[in-house]
Amino acid sequence: MRSIQRRLSLGLISVLLVVGLLLAQTSLWLFDHSLRRYLQAGLKDEAETLLIALVRGPQGVQLDELRLSAAFQRPFSGLYFRIDFADKTWRSRSLWDRELKPTQAAGLQTELGDGPQGQLLLTYRGDYQRFGEHLSIYVAQDYTPVLKSFRRVQQIGLGLGLGALLLILLLQRLTVSRALRPLEQARQQIAQLQQGQRAELDTQVPQELEPLVAQINHLLAHTEDTLKRSRNALGNLGHALKTPLAVLVSLASREELQEYPQLRSTLFEQLEQIEQRLARELSRARLAGEALPGAHFECTEELPGLFSTLAMIHDRNLQLEWQAAPGLRLPWDREDLLELLGNLLDNACKWARGQVRLHIQRTPQHYLLSVDDDGPGIGSDQREEVLSRGTRLDEQVAGHGLGLGIVRDIVDAWGGRLELLDSELGGLCVRIELPLRALRKV
Repeated sequence: MRSIQRRLSLGLISVLLVVGLLLAQTSLWLFDHSLRRYLQAGLKDEAETLLIALVRGPQGVQLDELRLSAAFQRPFSGLYFRIDFADKTWRSRSLWDRELKPTQAAGLQTELGDGPQGQLLLTYRGDYQRFGEHLSIYVAQDYTPVLKSFRRVQQIGLGLGLGALLLILLLQRLTVSRALRPLEQARQQIAQLQQGQRAELDTQVPQELEPLVAQINHLLAHTEDTLKRSRNALGNLGHALKTPLAVLVSLASREELQEYPQLRSTLFEQLEQIEQRLARELSRARLAGEALPGAHFECTEELPGLFSTLAMIHDRNLQLEWQAAPGLRLPWDREDLLELLGNLLDNACKWARGQVRLHIQRTPQHYLLSVDDDGPGIGSDQREEVLSRGTRLDEQVAGHGLGLGIVRDIVDAWGGRLELLDSELGGLCVRIELPLRALRKV
């Protein structure tokens, strides 16, 4: 969600900046163009006033200063003129010792000219005929104050624009956050599904999300129903196969085969392997893995019952202990975890002399499950062999075979890691690391 908000904000900033700069520059250009046309009319009037002020005197054509504006008399006043005759040039006193450069074309000049004291001049040229002489009158006005005003307007506009942009971004962020809130809630609920905190998504969502939520809930229900049917079918298959196996074992025990001890031993061995392989494959096929969101295992609710069952099965006054944080919940299918812990603890109870301990904890990276016993353990050379890739545990170490094989299948299905270590109690420690299940943040 944050990436969506970031992309929307960047897109909005880009569009607003481009549109804002275009509008600002266009507005300033139009204002400058209109102002120059307005000032052109005033400069043209000044030029015509100068033309009227040309009178015939004793020494020929001369300029009647009484008809001139006072600004032409004051040095560097910002208003200047230049009159070019065929053989002479007159200029205003306001220019002092500077010259007003002539231009090539008549009318208002598009380029600003250089004036005294760093002034930029807006110049108008008019071509006239007076007393039979052709003359050109240049009238210029200081345009620097106008340019300074433009700069102030630009600065004020920039400040106001940035303020408006920040306000728009804030409002946009609030609007987008409110618009995406249902999606964020759906994302959180999906994360809760993976953590086993809920079994389906809430249906109270905006109309646009109703089809998506309905399809997800339908998929969850279908997955759960499929898993239940699969487990029931596998259970029925297991029960159906146990009867023929029991019959075969009973036949192998008949007196007729006592005369053939080798044959009888071979039959018992093969039937036992078939039974173990069948039990392992059925257990593997029944794994839910991570296919069933909403499944979870409450340690404080499930472990007491499991340990009570083990105490009744292994009635040898074993000291059975378990330790888990209060309220710790494992986000995996309950049946799978009971299968995993049941096999681990059952193996430990078979080989323990007097003590079995289970410890479950959560770290920032994974869940840790460890089962310790004070039995004979497994040699380090055998551990590497039974845990090597492609080696079947049920064919390696008697008593730890089928149970550890089922445990490894479950751990592999969850993407975890299984280790056999020396226990603090003196026997074997089976240590399992299971990864945290969480969604990536958007």
